[in-house]
Amino acid sequence: MQESKNQASGMRFDSLTSLLQPRSVAVVGASTDPTRIGGRPISYMLRQGFSGRLMPVNPKREQVQGIPAFGHVDDLPEAPDTAIVAVPAAQVLATIEALGAKGARSALIFSSGFSEVGGEGVELQAALVDAARRWNMRLLGPNTAGVFNANHGYYGTFASGLERGFPLPGRIGIASQSGAYGAHLLGLARARGLGTPIMVATGNECDITLGESIGWLVENPDIDVVTAYAESVRDVDSFIAALEVAHRARKPIILQKVGRSSLGQRAALSHTAALVGDDKVFDAILADYAVIRTNSSAELLNIAYAATRRIYPVNNSLGMVTISGGAGIIVSDAAEDIGLPMPSMPEASQARLKELLPFSSPINPVDFTAHVLNDLALASQFTESLITDGGYASVLAFFSQAGTVPSIAPRLCEAFKTVKQAHPERLFVISLIGDEEQVAPYEEAGFVLFEDPTEAVTAIAAMGRLGDAFARPLPEPQTFEPIELPNGAISEACAKTLLSDFGIASVPERVVSDAGQAERYAAEIGFPVVMKIASADIPHKSEIGGVLLNVMGAAAVRDGFETLMARGRERAPDARLDGVLVARQISGVECFMGIKRDPLFGPVAVFGLGGIFVEVLKDLAFRRCPFDVAGARELILSIKGAPLLLGARGRAPVDIDALAKMLSELSVFACRAGVRLQSVDLNPVFALPTGQGAFAADAVIETTEVADAARS
Repeated sequence: MQESKNQASGMRFDSLTSLLQPRSVAVVGASTDPTRIGGRPISYMLRQGFSGRLMPVNPKREQVQGIPAFGHVDDLPEAPDTAIVAVPAAQVLATIEALGAKGARSALIFSSGFSEVGGEGVELQAALVDAARRWNMRLLGPNTAGVFNANHGYYGTFASGLERGFPLPGRIGIASQSGAYGAHLLGLARARGLGTPIMVATGNECDITLGESIGWLVENPDIDVVTAYAESVRDVDSFIAALEVAHRARKPIILQKVGRSSLGQRAALSHTAALVGDDKVFDAILADYAVIRTNSSAELLNIAYAATRRIYPVNNSLGMVTISGGAGIIVSDAAEDIGLPMPSMPEASQARLKELLPFSSPINPVDFTAHVLNDLALASQFTESLITDGGYASVLAFFSQAGTVPSIAPRLCEAFKTVKQAHPERLFVISLIGDEEQVAPYEEAGFVLFEDPTEAVTAIAAMGRLGDAFARPLPEPQTFEPIELPNGAISEACAKTLLSDFGIASVPERVVSDAGQAERYAAEIGFPVVMKIASADIPHKSEIGGVLLNVMGAAAVRDGFETLMARGRERAPDARLDGVLVARQISGVECFMGIKRDPLFGPVAVFGLGGIFVEVLKDLAFRRCPFDVAGARELILSIKGAPLLLGARGRAPVDIDALAKMLSELSVFACRAGVRLQSVDLNPVFALPTGQGAFAADAVIETTEVADAARS
């Protein structure tokens, strides 16, 4: 994993302030045409009343769009906080050098033709970075669409969509690796009525990263929620630091990370020339923080909108009141699909509500039918009961168009407002259909509004996930004494010996060099036994018939030894054969645990059901190393097949405590082993009944040489 340039500087996100909240801006390559790339920023800032100083640089003009222009960077009357560079790629390096000499603190580079095109563009981009560092400048881009901070009238961007309208006031920030898609999010947010006053588009990220941009937005007092579009993570340290800062500030990050599919990953590589990590690993990293990953921009904006209320329930549950039984069924289905609990109302409360309205269905969803429109006092009584009797952390009310008609809306809004004010810690969502003017009173009262109840359920569940995340402590940074791994290929026996020092037990076994030793050891440990070819050069022995199961009796052991040695010589002629491993055969629930070194995030633990189920079911859970026994237990129980471990269908529950201890110790081993460790496979691990332990029946450790590890 690469060392970030930000590590030494202590993750100082405030170094972006000169770029995102400047007092003076130079525009190099300024255009008199307000529709050209070098003209749009000036036009936008003039129209929106930028409070700082604008300094166009154009050697052919005395004025640009009515502002005095300067022929060269050297002619600027002062060092700008930031500079917008809109010149051909071949002129950018000289421009950065001139800006650095002038004392500019930062620059954003619209120009393209750098690392995104490969070849000489990569070298030219590296030269930009070297120059900026010599002058202690921060660079955004190149190949960026820029930034804006509407709270200061600052528009360092050429986004053409701003002609349709500028950002609405609000407290949602946008950080995007794609400038065009960041502008798309702005347009969607405007149409949705959401205020997104600050946006950063990072482009090639030669210096300033997506993580730093997120971190600056989090630390900005004008922003409560950060939305982000990502294609890759170029700098892990700044990204993780931003997630930590957001967690401590209780500011959620709503992230659309693309590249899930192999096709999408190829597109991301082409677009950003960056490494895209394993998508499941990425989700595992996010799981430790207050981040919601979305599948679409519509979902991203829905969740960001709900998050602006800043109510994040812990141990979330949903209670619903509705005038439509059908809507109740839709919501119940959606909640079950997404894992949002909707427990029933207490029986005594159901009986009392039945007395108030005999033909209601007060279970949950609580269907008080359209009759409630004749007596809106019932709406507040039923809803109050949901909270005080049902104890639901979130409440959803479905009223559709009835909630906005003039004869009902004012009284209904007041009825719900009374309940909401009595319980400000509850998340209160209403499903309504109406125009902007009709829903405005509900918005002003602080309700979360959705037309579609299914979208409401998704947002409610997300707020609960954020609440649970904020309630968890951040992972504590840990340091470990490194261990030396053996050079060259590591045999199964050697792997098990290494792991045994970390409390990872294997079944009784021994490598023997002749049939007589095999017979004597098998008799010592008891039949049946497992016999395997012992060779570091054959990691997957079953593929060449190198494993014999259920070997019973002395004669079978002697024959087995000869058979395995013959197969090894015949089917793997280049392999070094150390003999045959004889092990006691045990039975239990087969599990898989392992380590994968992710090129971005380092060692990640994997757990799932073992044997053939690993490849067939692909029911695996991931977590970044290291973690404690409690974290390991959480990981183990997160797989879909967990009921098989807990005693489903009359089976004896397995020793979860032993499994969790083994998995936690494996995560520590992975961190201590360092960058040479590429993977560990323990498959199968036999989980025995409670109290009887867990044992690794097979172990494969793959390493890389020192020179290769240094490049990873």
